This record gives sequence, structure tokens and C-alpha cells, in this order.
Amino acid sequence: MHELSIALSIVKTATSAVEEVQGASVTDIYLEVGKLSGVELGALRFVWQPCVNGTVLEHARLTVSTPGGKAECLECEQAFAIAQHYDACPYCGSPFKRIVSGKELKIKKLVIT
Repeated sequence: MHELSIALSIVKTATSAVEEVQGASVTDIYLEVGKLSGVELGALRFVWQPCVNGTVLEHARLTVSTPGGKAECLECEQAFAIAQHYDACPYCGSPFKRIVSGKELKIKKLVIT
């Protein structure tokens, strides 16, 4: 379950950010986890509370946005939505594409007090 290491990494990053601005804690954290990122949101939420207990994120409100996948066909150059990495272009059927969004895994915003 790599979601545990992801949660621990988020705690470490948030702790560093709070220390950098000499804050006390985080009241809100906003994550962006793309639908093609490979992160299982249920598993991340399951490990979240045990990982943040006793940290600057202990009482933070967690908000997660999940942008969908978008790609550009390398054959016909059309943009299209994808649900899976292996989806083909709906315009020409080509499997060759450049994924432009949906693989994100980042902290969008921390509200530090």
C-alpha cells in the first residue's frame, strides 16, 4: 500500500512548511490527486488519520480534488478525455497519446496558523 508512504510524505512536507513560516499548525490542506495517478483515495483516507495524529496536520480539514485524465493524440493531434492510461484516441483510434492531465499528486494549498 503506497498510500501510507504518500500520507507520511505529505505530513513531512506540511511539517517543513509550517516550520519555515514559524507557524503552529495547519487548519486546511488541499490535495490534488489525479484519476490516473494510481492513488487509491479510499486507502489514502484510511491511513490519513493514523498518519497525522500528533502532527501539524492532526486537526486539519482535508479536501481532495480529483482531476480527470486528458490526453492529446500524437497522430491526429486531437485533445480528448481518458479514463485509463490505455484508452485510444476516440477520433482516429490511435493508441499513441501524450497525457496532459490526470496524473497529478500534489499539495495545492496549506492554510497555516
